[in-house]
Amino acid sequence: MTDQTSDPPAPTPREEAPPAPGGQKQQNQQQRQRHGGRPQRQGNNQPQWPDLTVVIPLFNEEESLRELHQQLRSTLGRMNLRYEILFVDDGSTDRSFQVLRDLKRNDGHVKIIRFRRNYGKSAALAAGFDKAQGNVVVTMDADLQDDPAEIPSLKKRIDDGLDLVSGWKRKRRDPLTKTIPSRFFNFVTARMTGIRIHDFNCGLKAYRRDVVKTVKVYGELHRYIPVLAHWEGFRVGEVTVQHRARRYGHTKFGLGRFWKGFLDLLTALFTTRYLRRPLHLFGVWGLLALFAGVVIDGWLAVEWYLGRTSLGNRPLFLGGILLIIVGMQFISIGLLGEMISKTRAAEPEYQIREFIK
Repeated sequence: MTDQTSDPPAPTPREEAPPAPGGQKQQNQQQRQRHGGRPQRQGNNQPQWPDLTVVIPLFNEEESLRELHQQLRSTLGRMNLRYEILFVDDGSTDRSFQVLRDLKRNDGHVKIIRFRRNYGKSAALAAGFDKAQGNVVVTMDADLQDDPAEIPSLKKRIDDGLDLVSGWKRKRRDPLTKTIPSRFFNFVTARMTGIRIHDFNCGLKAYRRDVVKTVKVYGELHRYIPVLAHWEGFRVGEVTVQHRARRYGHTKFGLGRFWKGFLDLLTALFTTRYLRRPLHLFGVWGLLALFAGVVIDGWLAVEWYLGRTSLGNRPLFLGGILLIIVGMQFISIGLLGEMISKTRAAEPEYQIREFIK
């Protein structure tokens, strides 16, 4: 098992010493900080929150659900922790929901979210993140290609100090029509974002609770959760995981997802790097176009004034005017974006990692 991180992991915090007499208030504050702002059980009348939540989005996976549930119970049972398994049925049209209800009747750890129709993986993850109660949240696909036995290694990396751990399918059990485009996609994403991980789209990931409550997933941005988390200041790393061949059904994603993926990459980059300063993006290109247009038309104007050329038969003159117009438009868009961002100035631009009173 190998791993790689984008930032060095923070040291594991020391165990808290028993509170002095009269220090119960300080002890409660420390517990809230360690458990995502939620007090843990102090007596028999207060609930126990789970240590780990497994979120599983699914669409038409009735054949694999029972086997997946058995493997999860086996792995999580050996980890000796409190857990919940949250299935998100993304509008399945087969018997997936009936299978989930059977699992729920026999296992109190199972929870189910059912959509009215198919909204997509991002919506399913967003719903799962909203309802997850665990201090650590693990996501995985329901097609049995993700191995539940990898969960302990993912959680260990979270315990070591990372905020998000992404699985790396070093040896993929998929056809070349998926592996080759995926490698190219991951290569481009890593270069454009500067995040040193190899597999952005792996469904097997582990998150600290703060991450899933902070990062907003919509559209098709589930591929870029590591990017969104990184730009929010969270520490992102990866660990090599086993990838298994699909045994039931067929993939729900076609080649068209890669074209959408690159468009979503532009969305992720813009909303993370330039959301608060849009003029830095549009203004640079606007100034370049404006400068080029002014230089071209200024040179032609001098040539015309000296009688060396006629502007009526020079397409370059029209090209210079076009560059000036485009440059002004880009600058105007940037300024409008700045005005819109100012209306949201009351929203905090940072995330507090720790709060001690």
